Amino acid sequence: MHEFKYIKNDLYCEDLRVSEIAASFGTPLYLYSHKTLLDHFHKLENAFRDVKPLICFSMKANSSLAVCKALIKEGAGLDIVSGGELYKALHIGVDPRKIVYASVGKTASEIESAVSNDILFFNVESMPELEMLNGIATRLNKKVNVSIRLNPDIKAKTHAYIRTARSVDKFGLDYRSCRELFLCSDKFANLNLVGLHIHIGSQIVDSGPFVKAITRAVSLIRELRKKGVVIQWLNIGGGLGIVYHQERPQSASEFASKVLPLLKKIDIKIILEPGRFIAGNSGILVTKVIYLKEAPSKNFIIVDAAMNDLMRPMLYGAYHEILPVYDSSREEFTADVVGPICESGDFLARDRKLSRVQPGELLAIMGTGAYGFTMSSNYNSRPRSAEVMVINSRPYLIRKRERYEDLISSEVIPDCLQ
Repeated sequence: MHEFKYIKNDLYCEDLRVSEIAASFGTPLYLYSHKTLLDHFHKLENAFRDVKPLICFSMKANSSLAVCKALIKEGAGLDIVSGGELYKALHIGVDPRKIVYASVGKTASEIESAVSNDILFFNVESMPELEMLNGIATRLNKKVNVSIRLNPDIKAKTHAYIRTARSVDKFGLDYRSCRELFLCSDKFANLNLVGLHIHIGSQIVDSGPFVKAITRAVSLIRELRKKGVVIQWLNIGGGLGIVYHQERPQSASEFASKVLPLLKKIDIKIILEPGRFIAGNSGILVTKVIYLKEAPSKNFIIVDAAMNDLMRPMLYGAYHEILPVYDSSREEFTADVVGPICESGDFLARDRKLSRVQPGELLAIMGTGAYGFTMSSNYNSRPRSAEVMVINSRPYLIRKRERYEDLISSEVIPDCLQ
């Protein structure tokens, strides 16, 4: 559920009219509900309260400072995948002992920064990474906690680009390689190999793949413990799906009811890395209709948001519900909702039945709180949008709209071209 609802004919974010917020801050506009964000975090926290997990919000889903700060104030940690995310996480004051760091391609400088700041865990995905991490930890005279990422060879039912746990995917290590690494952990004098990590993909609505992956992880932990290897932590990743269209995803409590019996069989500390489940339905993208275009075989609603603002429809063929910000009784028609970018792939919806809106009216693209702004770009030299969060009945600007001057602020023309 979320806090975007109609009161009479007006779409509201919590108790504020979306139209009035857009009038104040302009469009395109990412708009977040603070209440929705925290509600979904607490649903997971309550569902797993029996094992008291560390819930590390996945910054790749939404790395806006205010979003992450709101969650760490509630006790969340952060799951990071880059040096930039580490920088932002530390900037907002997260406890480094609540940071876990994934990514198959951590650079030496990124690793050094994270080691120097004493983060909780590196989720290591290959032997070369483990060797580099040990070398850096030795040079810095640090003892570093490591979780080995197990690739359980599970095919989750989701888009191929966001599956991460098949044997052909780039992520993690197979069962046998994980076992061998733990058994030779004494070769890495400055590393504590005390955790196992799994993450099977994103937007997964069925508990079955999670149960299979966790079962394999538990089996490996038991096998290793029999050989004297101490595994203290299990990171079960994230990937819980949300409703975009006709999905029927599991609730936090339904998910917990399936996996907690497995987790309770072993005495171990638990980490979760949700992103979309917490942030997805907390945000919308508000856009203004510029033109209506009627072609012989197609109608187009041309809006001021584009694929640079929201990549998911073009990249994944993803469906986002689109609602009129003012919903009055009028005829419907079928149209593509498209942006101004010079690409045929610049669409936000195709063959969508919508109210016959007029130029100047606003549309709300729902479920864009995760993998929305964080994937946006300046393609076609378009400034990125503003972000606003409603907190306690007040709209706060949490990211300024980029200006044309921002587009050239980091560019340099060599003297020889002057």
